Amino acid sequence: METVNEALGLLRRQAELEAAMKQAGGIRLTEEQELLLLQRRLVSYPQATQAVMQAAQCSTGIRNILRKLMPSVRVGASDR
Repeated sequence: METVNEALGLLRRQAELEAAMKQAGGIRLTEEQELLLLQRRLVSYPQATQAVMQAAQCSTGIRNILRKLMPSVRVGASDR
């Protein structure tokens, strides 16, 4: 479980850094280096990373189904 938590934390930080790259001004060199380091660390947790990604896909799929079945109900990350 600790490995999954580590992979999840790394994936979250990776998403933050990638989003920052898309913002005006981009990211600094240190953040880009951190992103490369995170990607290298994720390679050492292949099964945990895959499990997190599969869970996220299932969660997204469930949310999409609920949105179609109950359009008047808000279903999203903030509704947890």
